[in-house]
Amino acid sequence: MLELILAILCSVSVGVLIKIARQKGVAIAQSIAMNYVVATALCYFLLKPDFKEQTLVEIVANNPSSYLFIALGILLPTVFLIQAKALEFAGIIRTDAAQRLSLFLPILAAFTLFGEAVTTPKLVALLLAFTALACLLWKSHQGMVKGGATAIISLALVWVGFGVIDILFKQMAKSGSAFPLTLLISFIFAGCVMFIYLLLKRTQWNVASVAVGLLLGALNFGNILFYIKAHQAMKDDPTLVFTGMNLGVICLGTLIGAFLFKEKIHKANYFGVAIAIVAIICLFYWR
Repeated sequence: MLELILAILCSVSVGVLIKIARQKGVAIAQSIAMNYVVATALCYFLLKPDFKEQTLVEIVANNPSSYLFIALGILLPTVFLIQAKALEFAGIIRTDAAQRLSLFLPILAAFTLFGEAVTTPKLVALLLAFTALACLLWKSHQGMVKGGATAIISLALVWVGFGVIDILFKQMAKSGSAFPLTLLISFIFAGCVMFIYLLLKRTQWNVASVAVGLLLGALNFGNILFYIKAHQAMKDDPTLVFTGMNLGVICLGTLIGAFLFKEKIHKANYFGVAIAIVAIICLFYWR
């Protein structure tokens, strides 16, 4: 449970940092690129992945988990760029809703791909979880999407993208002691994608964006590392990790938004926080 709590704290810290950075006019795409440099370095020096005297090309060519390297390497930065487009055309509320509602996909995978048993307590807890999610995202139902087809498509891709990333991280957790190498190569691929994107855009780098990227990399590395470790610690109960992570992030994010950024929070949102806590307790203690 400690790993899951740490993953939630790191994830919310990433969101808070990006929100503050945007307000200060920081070029977030540059920060994301630097983030992968830091995450790669931390992964290499702290987790000490075992290359087994193989080159990077040999590892990718011969490893049965190569699809994880490639998929995560492409999806991690690409979904971020799509998310930025969704924020522009559909707004932060609907984009956040799409990201959190992606919970449906890993939950479905838990019962189909990962063979988790379907029990009455879990079904009750999931019913509470999605009720909590509806309450937490209550304001997202106000009004229609005004960004047209671009908004709708970008929101759909955010929903699918985050759901697939969650499933891939669970699959990575199943690799056991080999996951540091898989994670390292995924970061390298993701960094390459971001730097190529910025190169094609002929980005003018600035110190503030690089500085934010250094901190962002440390927080993002912690988020992903503890999330994978949570899956390893609770390997027979992926539903708890998927649901606990999503509800934990949005609950804490809602409270920080209200008290730190003075955002207006509907009463239904607070009700959602209470239901979410009950849902997580049910998932963890009611077997």
